[in-house]
Amino acid sequence: QGAGGQADGRGRPGAPRERPEPPSWSRARALAAGAPRALPRTVLALERAIGHTLAAPLTALTDLPSFDTSAMDGWAVSGPGPWELVTGPDGAPAPGLLAGDRAEPAPLPDGQAVRIATGARVPPGTSAVLRAEHGELPSASRLRTTAEAPQQGADIRPRGQECRTGDGLLPPGTPVTAAVLGLAAAAGYDELEVVRRPRAEVLVLGDELLHRGLPKDGRIRDALGPLAAPWLTALGADVTATRRLGDDPEALHEALAGTTADVVVTTGGTAAGPVDHLRPTLRRLDAELLVHGVRVRPGHPMLLAALPGGAGSPQDGGPRRRTYLVGLPGNPLAALSGLMTLAAPLLRTLGGRPGPERERQGVLAEEVHGHPRDTRLVPVVHEGAGVRARVRPLRYAGPAMLRGIAGAEALAVVPPGGSAPGTDVRLLELPH
Repeated sequence: QGAGGQADGRGRPGAPRERPEPPSWSRARALAAGAPRALPRTVLALERAIGHTLAAPLTALTDLPSFDTSAMDGWAVSGPGPWELVTGPDGAPAPGLLAGDRAEPAPLPDGQAVRIATGARVPPGTSAVLRAEHGELPSASRLRTTAEAPQQGADIRPRGQECRTGDGLLPPGTPVTAAVLGLAAAAGYDELEVVRRPRAEVLVLGDELLHRGLPKDGRIRDALGPLAAPWLTALGADVTATRRLGDDPEALHEALAGTTADVVVTTGGTAAGPVDHLRPTLRRLDAELLVHGVRVRPGHPMLLAALPGGAGSPQDGGPRRRTYLVGLPGNPLAALSGLMTLAAPLLRTLGGRPGPERERQGVLAEEVHGHPRDTRLVPVVHEGAGVRARVRPLRYAGPAMLRGIAGAEALAVVPPGGSAPGTDVRLLELPH
C-alpha cells in the first residue's frame, strides 16, 4: 500500500482455501465481454444521443444533397461563354441566387449567367458554376472568364452525390459522435434509435480512507472515489452515484441487494483479509462469480460477478436484468488494470458495441521485466506517431502509485517473461 492506495487483504490473511485457477488476462477479457447482452433500445432526440450507440442502421431519409447546389460563390452559367447576365423586368441584372431561397430558380437559357452563392439551388440549364475569382464584368450586363472556360458540371454538387434516399450510412454498433449527429441531421433525422448507456454505481470501501484534507492518524486519502466515475463515464457508462461505505458489511449487503444499476464497481476489499467483506457478501447474496482473480499484474485479485435476480428499473419494461459487479483492487494502478481488463469489455457489450475495440501496437523503447506466469500492464507514453510508434515505460508505476498513471497515455500489455527493447507490444489506450 502506498500514497493514494487502499489496502487489500488488510490484517492477517484468512484460512487458505482451494480456488480454481484464475484465467489468463486475455481469457478474462473475453469472459467479461461475453457475459452480458446489450441493454434495451431507446429512442432519443439528436441532442441527447451523443455518447450512445446506434441500435439500428442509419439510412438516408433524403438524397444528399437534396437538390443540385452550388459548391462556390460565383455565377451559374449556361454554355461556354462569354455570357449575358440575366436581367429583371427593369432591365437591370437580376438578384443573385442565395442559399435558402424558397422559390424554384427559373431555367437558365444558353449563353446567360446569374450570380449564385455557395449552397444555393442551381437553375435548370446550368452547365457549370464560374468561380467569383475567375469572372469579370467588362460591362454591367456581360460576364467573361479570366481563366479557361469551366468544364461541364464544374463546382456543382449534383443531387444525391453523397447518398440517395434509403442508402445505408452507418451500421448498428456505431458510437454516436458529434460527426454522426451531424450526418444524421443532414440525412433527415430528428431522433435516433440507440442502445441505452449502462447505469453504473461506484461503492468505495475501506475505513482507512479520508475524503478531505491531508493523510493523518494512519489514514490515507481516497484516490479511487474521484477517479472511478470519470473513468467509467469515458468507458461508456452513466454513473448514477459514488457512495462511501467504509468497512460495514451490512451497508455493503444492503447496497448490493437494492441496487438498480446495470454495473456496480467496488474499490478495495477484493482479497480475503478480516475486513474484506466483498466476497463473503457475494456468497451471502448467492451471486455467480464469473471471474475469480486474473493472471495479470498489478490487479490479480480483481473479480467479476453477476448478482441474482438482476437489476434495472420499471422504465426498462419487461423482466429485471442482471446486475454485474466489477470488484477493483484498492491500489490505483491495480484498479486501472481491473477497469481495462473487466469493466471496459463488459461496458462495450452492454452498450451495444460487442465488436473488437480498436487496438494499437507500439514498439518498446526499453526492456520491461515481466512476471514469470502473468501478463503485466505497464503505463507508457508515446514517442512519435504512427501505427507502430515507440513507447517508453514510465517511472513511478508501482501498484499503489499515481504519478505514472497521471502521465500515461496507454497501458502496454507485456506477456509473461517480459519484453526486450524493440519488441512489438499491444497497447490499451486509456480513457480520458
